[in-house]
Amino acid sequence: MDTKKFVLLDIDYITKNKVAVIRLFGKLLDEDNDSSIIALDKSFKHYIYVLPNDFNDCIEELSKFELLKVEKVHKNDLKESKDFLKITFNHLRDLNKLKKKILTLQTVDDIREHDITFYRRYLIDKGLFPMSTIEVKGHCTNSRQFPQYNKTCIFEIENQPKQLESSLPKLNILSFDILACNPKGMPVVHEDSISMISFSSNQGLRKVLSTKSSSMDFVEVVSDESELLKRFVQIIKSENPDIITGYNSDKFDFPYIKERADRLGISLKLGVDGSKLKFITVPKKAALIKGRIHIDLYRIVRKHLQLNSHTLQSVYQKLYGEDKIDIPMDQIYTCWNDDGEKREKLFRYSLEDAIAIRKIGERMLPISIELARIVGQPLFEIVRRGTGTQVKWYLIRKSYELGHILPNEPGIFERSVVGGYVEEPVPGLHENIVYFDFRSLYPSIIVAKNISPETLCKDGDEETCHIAPEFGYKFKKEPIGFIPAATSQILNDRIRIKSMMKESTDPVEKQMLDFRQEARKTLISTIYGLYNHPKYRWYCIEASEAITAWGREFLKRTMEESKEYGLKPIYADTDGFYATYIGALED
Repeated sequence: MDTKKFVLLDIDYITKNKVAVIRLFGKLLDEDNDSSIIALDKSFKHYIYVLPNDFNDCIEELSKFELLKVEKVHKNDLKESKDFLKITFNHLRDLNKLKKKILTLQTVDDIREHDITFYRRYLIDKGLFPMSTIEVKGHCTNSRQFPQYNKTCIFEIENQPKQLESSLPKLNILSFDILACNPKGMPVVHEDSISMISFSSNQGLRKVLSTKSSSMDFVEVVSDESELLKRFVQIIKSENPDIITGYNSDKFDFPYIKERADRLGISLKLGVDGSKLKFITVPKKAALIKGRIHIDLYRIVRKHLQLNSHTLQSVYQKLYGEDKIDIPMDQIYTCWNDDGEKREKLFRYSLEDAIAIRKIGERMLPISIELARIVGQPLFEIVRRGTGTQVKWYLIRKSYELGHILPNEPGIFERSVVGGYVEEPVPGLHENIVYFDFRSLYPSIIVAKNISPETLCKDGDEETCHIAPEFGYKFKKEPIGFIPAATSQILNDRIRIKSMMKESTDPVEKQMLDFRQEARKTLISTIYGLYNHPKYRWYCIEASEAITAWGREFLKRTMEESKEYGLKPIYADTDGFYATYIGALED
């Protein structure tokens, strides 16, 4: 039996001989640095939970369906423990076929966890985290079925995959950018061919493909657009990148390439499994390449960088303090049709675009990678989803680890919640300004006051409950709730990592630790808002109102107490306030 270790880059499933097969895509370790792996697991079966009102009768009714297994299990269901029936299906397709039929049975009160997708269920149950190192045991199959991918190992898993503790090794990253010309400015895909494609990789590649000649040594000239697209495919195969980065590549570069390739009959087989480039919705249109993580960096910088402009030029300047060659859109056509210095400048411009994309990726990707390692979902989806979805995935995984069964999404919205306390600024010029800031105010309130749906109660006093100001909602002090426990772990991890940052003298280690704490900050800053979201499984309007009420009380009380130390508050907003020092008060 062989053992393989690899970085888990992506996951999906296929149906093979009527069996749903999980595919783990990764970068092999301890071997040729350019090798990829597709690890296949045929053993995993999908399941849901049923809450019956009569176990024996329900089991008898379920026996009418073609099910692999029905077993009784015990789960924590918010405020109480319950017995459920765990139904395992022969094939994934049986879930959608039988789900509604099962729900209509008179012996069934509810079904749970029916909306967890197959590959997410696999990651959670197996304890696997994308962008981390995985060990599998099994054997290599006949990889000659993919002769064009001699760098790919096809591997059948025969044992339980194992998550290993390790740092993330260096991944092969390839950036690209296309250029098409139109005399009026913006190119039109059904009219304008692709003139050049530029590449930059962290493995040293610096190349521009062009259909016109150049004296530049980094320019490779091809005969026409058809050859240019074929070389594009060949370069991706030969470079075998783990991550492909572009800038607005979901909306422009890849759709443009796909349309031009379709017109010319060029097959864009870019996946490590020989599959073609395809477009899916997650939730917006995105270009997917099997086994390689395509990252549209424009999505990331729009989310994390507050700038007036998010052009490649302005983002690069912001991150690196450097200017790159810039050619206005309305001048590109003229430059392309110039036989002299203007076209040579266009080649340099195109290459610098690819280099800038790669360097922006080096600066922006680590936080997203760390989020994938915490949340336990593929990086391809992490960069295309909001932080609310990331928190949801994190809590779903924690729920499984703690033996909790998931509530169904409520799909309701009762009312808006009053936000944090705001005090308008005192007009005028001020000096001797100080700023008071509550560290992670709302997450800290969740932990300190044990705010969770299952801790909310009607009975109790101050001895046994935390009682929220304004509303009087009561939350049991013990035992610790599910959401407070999960929140506390993130908070404590962030505090621990920040302490490690202070002790570290290695700039590289310090930077990596900063990425790790920033990723956790992203998660904890979102948890509060989800209590009032209708698709949040732990939706609880009382929890949301209690958190903001305590937040307002803490802020106003601190502002009042600051006056005893000679401070005059002049502006407040949610989790902090500004004050001016006017002198110590007399006794």
